[in-house]
Amino acid sequence: MTMTGYFTHPSCRKHEMSPGHPECPERLDAIDDRLLISGLDVALDRREATPASTSDIELAHGRMYVASIRGLNAELKEEIAAGGAETLQIDPDTSINIHTWTAALHAAGAATDAVDAVMAGEMENAFCAVRPPGHHACRNEAMGFCFFNNVAIAAKYALERHNLKRVAIVDFDVHHGNGTEDIVKGDNRILMVSFYQHPFYPTDWVHSSASNLVNLPVPAYTKGMDIREMIEAAWMPRLEEFKPEMIFISAGFDAHREDDMGQLGLVEQDFAWITHRIKDVAKRHAKGRIVSCLEGGYVLSSLARSVEAHIRVLADV
Repeated sequence: MTMTGYFTHPSCRKHEMSPGHPECPERLDAIDDRLLISGLDVALDRREATPASTSDIELAHGRMYVASIRGLNAELKEEIAAGGAETLQIDPDTSINIHTWTAALHAAGAATDAVDAVMAGEMENAFCAVRPPGHHACRNEAMGFCFFNNVAIAAKYALERHNLKRVAIVDFDVHHGNGTEDIVKGDNRILMVSFYQHPFYPTDWVHSSASNLVNLPVPAYTKGMDIREMIEAAWMPRLEEFKPEMIFISAGFDAHREDDMGQLGLVEQDFAWITHRIKDVAKRHAKGRIVSCLEGGYVLSSLARSVEAHIRVLADV
């Protein structure tokens, strides 16, 4: 059995954008309940994340941008003290509450803590059950429920703090990880491979043609077997050629056929298959080292089942 870490923090449940918002604290509850019911929980090394330092966050984000998110948190505190609203809107679907800054620090910190633990050999791989998610967060812009790009921060952290030479980011989600692309495009130490529904959110994003990106835009209603064929043809040769020393996963489960956030047709077995293929590459080139971070997935039942399938493969159980 592979030792798999499970990183999270109570603050990740306190961040809330509005009543009825799909990116809700209950997502983490659903995952925890599923891990307990399935018995998978006992196979995991559970750890409470520490907050990421601003210097680590600034590996992926601009200093002024990080300061602006902190400033919005301070502004909201003043608003609440004066009897104002309890949330502050950033874009049409993204807002902060008084706990968002702390939650975002711990979400990024979970990812960097996982890098440290995996690099130290304390565990072979790890899953970070965190929110807010990260892959829409650009270098200098919050959007799409995201504030800090957890996976991009962790990838840069592995390169800069652990002196790795090559890392890969695998992004599977119904939405394109535009923020990750914005941060890593042109950095040839990082290979990013992804698939996503297209055309879809973010609709006005202009895709980069940088050589370190392997984007697979797929039409609505694409099913899992078609995705598998495309992964074998497009992702796998590039990953094998690149020989990453560590692999990061932006694990979005809103591509599930039951998730009404999008219109792709994947099921749990597809997420398990993708995880197996990533793990094969990690075993050959990266000493098995994988850090996976939760992104999308908004129907609680399909999210919980899909995360279980993903972690079962990571943990070999």
